[in-house]
Amino acid sequence: MIRRTILEWETIKYGAASDEIPAHAADRIAAVATASPLAGRGGGGVLEHGRNRLRARGVVGVIAAEGCALEILPKIDFPGEDGAEMTGRIRRRLVQMLAVALDLKIDAGQITAMDWQRETLLEILIRLFSEKLVDAVRQGMPRRYVEYADDLPVLRGRLDVTRQFTALAAEPSRLACRYDALTADVALNRIMKAAVARLVRIARNTDNQRRLHELAFAYADIAAVPVSALRWDEVVLDRTNSRWRELINLARLLLGERFQTTSAGGNSGFSLLFEMNTLFEEYVARMLKRALADTNLRVVSQGGRLYCLETDDRRGLFHTRPDILVKRGGEIVQIIDTKWKRIATRVEDRKQGVSQSDVYQMMAYGQLYKCNRLTLLYPHHSGLTKVDGVHAAHQVTGSDRRLESATIDVSRSEALSERLRAIAIPIR
Repeated sequence: MIRRTILEWETIKYGAASDEIPAHAADRIAAVATASPLAGRGGGGVLEHGRNRLRARGVVGVIAAEGCALEILPKIDFPGEDGAEMTGRIRRRLVQMLAVALDLKIDAGQITAMDWQRETLLEILIRLFSEKLVDAVRQGMPRRYVEYADDLPVLRGRLDVTRQFTALAAEPSRLACRYDALTADVALNRIMKAAVARLVRIARNTDNQRRLHELAFAYADIAAVPVSALRWDEVVLDRTNSRWRELINLARLLLGERFQTTSAGGNSGFSLLFEMNTLFEEYVARMLKRALADTNLRVVSQGGRLYCLETDDRRGLFHTRPDILVKRGGEIVQIIDTKWKRIATRVEDRKQGVSQSDVYQMMAYGQLYKCNRLTLLYPHHSGLTKVDGVHAAHQVTGSDRRLESATIDVSRSEALSERLRAIAIPIR
């Protein structure tokens, strides 16, 4: 199988070399990428399909077609490392970011045992899911009482009087029964079966295939339901089955709209893709909530929802949703907007590559939400001379508001909460 790995916004040329991709494989992968919901109206939101190269955009993950796969990883700097070692570190950091965003717990043993340098992101996520599911099934599948209605030769439960004296009036040997029975054929188990059935078709790692086949046997008596018909709303998690929460989150990821089986030119394919902008925002919001948990500040993600304009009859136009609001009581004390892009390293560039549209957006937020502290937060990278934190702060003309540009180094998981806390609560 042809397997290649590149970083976001990088290109890979067509050819037979190890750092190139055969043109026929590139065509198949590009066709699958075009079918992704993230591809956009023009079909180029995931990959640019050129005459002699493929170019990744700001979407990461795995795209696979018949006989080939392309893995796209985020551009995260690990100074002093390159090649397979750096690729493994990036995969590991990406999985840790996903774990925070999806509220997953990955113990140290699992992290150590992963083959980060050789396995793709997809196989790593399949391993996490299948290992956790095997452990959960060994402790027992969730079961609950479900009401059944059946015509039986002996009474079970209670008699359905209406049906007995209408539909069964001429058949006294049958009794219309309504009864409750404990069953494992419930929504949560149907979701797990659907995830196993999908992954067993695409896993390539031998250990993953073995675990998934064992799980398929364990779920043999559970009804097979198409992914589109799964009843996520019927899943009830309480203290008796709370250990399944992480598995539900992983199943949502693996069965969600961004992971799909597509048909591309007669060849089946699939993709597991993430917008780094969205992942970075969710990761920062959750980590900031942890960082400020012992303060009087509260973090609200995707809150606000005020309108920029109103019509004459007071209907709102142009909805706003700031990425992160930091509140003290009912007051908004800081608005943070995350941007997964690199700010400039040139000393002579006083704007640091911050776009004018981002500045206008933050000024609108400040006015609408009556907030005097506005922060644009970017990923830190090795080209910056300063450590992560607030890099620049400017006064908004004619007001008391200040607009900051800051970075956070996601390659360093240690003390990340403290570094985010310093951005939210600056040292005076």
